[in-house]
Amino acid sequence: MTCTERRDVGLLLLRLGTGGVLAAHGAQKLFGWFGGGGIEGTGQFMESVGYRPGRASARAAGLAETGGGTLLALGLATPVAGAAAAGAMAGAAAVHMPNGFFAQSGGYEHAASLGLTAAGLAVTGPGRLSLDSALGHAVNRGWMVPAAFAVTAAVTAVVVGARNRRVRRREEGEQEALFEE
Repeated sequence: MTCTERRDVGLLLLRLGTGGVLAAHGAQKLFGWFGGGGIEGTGQFMESVGYRPGRASARAAGLAETGGGTLLALGLATPVAGAAAAGAMAGAAAVHMPNGFFAQSGGYEHAASLGLTAAGLAVTGPGRLSLDSALGHAVNRGWMVPAAFAVTAAVTAVVVGARNRRVRRREEGEQEALFEE
């Protein structure tokens, strides 16, 4: 096997593994599959961690994970798929950040790993064993990488920033209530 063939097989494995995990997590949110909460349960959770409105947040996260993961696995529209998945994982990491890095403590390790792998695939490209390659890279152009990450970064900054402000206000309100008792 040549180095080029090995690279393409490696990218295929990364895409299938990362895309599959992301798609499964998104399916938990959207459809309640694999023990997930579906839109209703995930929406309630999203509200509890500061993402409002909860149902819309659940739909957005579920679509970014399911859609981005499926497209990554297929190697189709790889820049957009990777950027969308990375943005969703940045939102998840924000929730887990107070618990530190390691997942065993509820930290952001898993979200960071998935997000960085998705981003790396968006930048590197899907390889020759992909639908992007089969379609002549019609939706995998060089200019799409910075465009997809710029849009994702802007949306993620607004959404996570608003969530972080809500959480800070809630925590300040809880502290004030403690002092009043």
